[in-house]
Parts: sequence; C-alpha cells; structure tokens
Amino acid sequence: MDGYLVLRVIGEGSFGRALLVQQENSNQTFAMKEIRLPKSFSGTRNSRKEAVLLAKMKHPNIVAFKESFEAEGHLYIVMEYCDGGDLMQKIKHQKGKLFPEDMILNWFTQMCLGVNHIHKKRVLHRDIKSKNIFLTQNGRVKLGDFGSARLLSSPMAFACTYVGTPYYVPPEIWENMPYNNKSDIWSLGCILYELCTLKHPFQANSWKSLILKICQGSLRPLPSQYSCELQHLIKQMFKRNPSHRPSATTLLSRSSLARLVRQCLPPEIITEYGEQVLEETKNSKHSTPRKKTDSSRIRIALENEATTMQGEEQGRKYSDTDLESIHKNSTKSALRRVNEEKGKLFKFESLCK
Repeated sequence: MDGYLVLRVIGEGSFGRALLVQQENSNQTFAMKEIRLPKSFSGTRNSRKEAVLLAKMKHPNIVAFKESFEAEGHLYIVMEYCDGGDLMQKIKHQKGKLFPEDMILNWFTQMCLGVNHIHKKRVLHRDIKSKNIFLTQNGRVKLGDFGSARLLSSPMAFACTYVGTPYYVPPEIWENMPYNNKSDIWSLGCILYELCTLKHPFQANSWKSLILKICQGSLRPLPSQYSCELQHLIKQMFKRNPSHRPSATTLLSRSSLARLVRQCLPPEIITEYGEQVLEETKNSKHSTPRKKTDSSRIRIALENEATTMQGEEQGRKYSDTDLESIHKNSTKSALRRVNEEKGKLFKFESLCK
C-alpha cells in the first residue's frame, strides 16, 4: 500500500476490510476496500469485476473511483470517502423520530439518479440497501459497494444468480426466476419504505417467514404524516410482477421528484447529466398520459386497497406444503446464503422485539 497511510478501520465484512486512508503526497483522505483474493482463477476474476465496474461509473450520485491495485494476495480499491456515513447509520440515529418528507424525497431523488445512471450502462447493482447508500457532509447521496454488481450483455438480458441481502431481495429471486434491473427497483422501494418508517418493510422471526412475507408483498401503510403520492410511489415499486414496476427514469418523471433533479445535481455538471435526465423524464411522462386525480381520490383508493390486502392476508394460510414449495423454488445458493447470514445479519429476535 505504498503511497497511503492507514488512519483507521471503518468497516469489516465477508469481503475483508474498509479502511480510511490518507494519500501521502496530497494529504487527501480516501476510503480503501481491502479484499482477500481467492486462490481460484474464477474467484479472483470475480473480485476484480468490482473495480472494473466502479471505474466506469462516473456520476455525482455514485461513489467515485480513484484507483485499484493488488499486493500480497489482496485487491485494494481506492475510492471517494463519504464523510456523512451511510443511510443505515442515519436511520438508527433517528431513534424513532421520523424524517421529514422533503428530506426523504431529496435523498430518494439522488438515489434514483445514481441507479438510473448504472441501468443506462446495463449494470445491475444487486445489493442496494441502506448500508450501501452513502452520505457526504454537504448533502450528497451516493450509491456504493459494487461487489455484487453484474454487467448484462444487452438491455433486454436477465441474470439468474442469487445475490443480495435477504431483507431487500425481491420475490422473483426467491422464486428462482430470471431477473433484470427491476430487482434493483424493488430494493430501492425497500429503502424508501425504511426511510419513511425507520423499519424494514418485511420483518419476521424466521427466514422462512421472511421469504413468505416478501413473496406476498403485504405492507403496513406509511405513517399518516406522509403524502398519498409517496405511498402510491412505494406501492408501484413493490409490484409483484417486475415488468409492472417503474424504471428509474419513470420514477424521476414523477412531479415530486422531477422538480428536484436540477436541485440535486451540482451546477457544473447539470449540462452533462441533468439535461439528459430531464429530457428522458419529460418523454417518459408524456408517453404515458394519465387523467388528473385529486389527492382525496388517491387516498380513498389506497385505503380500499389496504383493506383488500388485509382481508386477503387474514384469509390466506400457508401449509407445510407451501413452505416446501418456497424451498424448492429458492436456489440452493440462496438457502445457503441465508443460513450463513442467519446469526450475524438477520438478528430476527432483537429486530422483532
């Protein structure tokens, strides 16, 4: 690690460590990801993919790549240090106090801008969660950790391998179905719900129950302080059929988000990114004209739907056969991953108390 001074460890995981480092010739601070390289050729190649993909992602709402190198059996990825922590930490620090809606929409718009950028490059993130959304002191939101990302061969291609963090994994992956960038939209919806409630959208006291809840897609409504439009937005992102979920471009065309695009992008690059996004969202908005609906009608519709879902939930019971079916539809790697993470990641008992 010539040229860098390690200041402290800022994170640890199955991949290795995340370090805060200082560049010796400039005194600038960076985040450095230290990854243990597997002995197999295929494993080493997969580890290098993160650096390759991150190097291609140049956007104000994506953690900036500086360089990567290998030394003593490790891969080191040097990137921008986000001094505001991550969204998971931010949510925990709230201690039950809800975020204001305008703050949530500002953060969410920036997340959508970052996700829109990677999807335009045919990249699936595949591990979007609050812990991988980073903040800076000046209010910038950045998507990071591309360790599970996948480059698709074409815009219409699908992926099949199980990856991700169970709380944020969409139903099509649990059911062992091919998936595309709409899986990232589901995960993005999980974060939006989490920002509104300070809780995961799907919670259970066992991983089997968690999978069933995700596949059902039943949610508790948002706290009453949030708008009907926000509730409707989450509902669209949690459509069980991936093709019915909005794209990142469509999300940005929503009136509440479209007005924030210029505000969320730095002035010096609004020409490079903002005008393109604004034009895309404008086209998206005009391509699917809808009748104007007042907020009272939206609220009534949402209340009716919530009542219907609640009735369906009360009438729906799952037998051992149903559980066995879920097991068969989930890939072996998915079940193995869940079992590995059971103790350190889920911590269901403490979460559900």
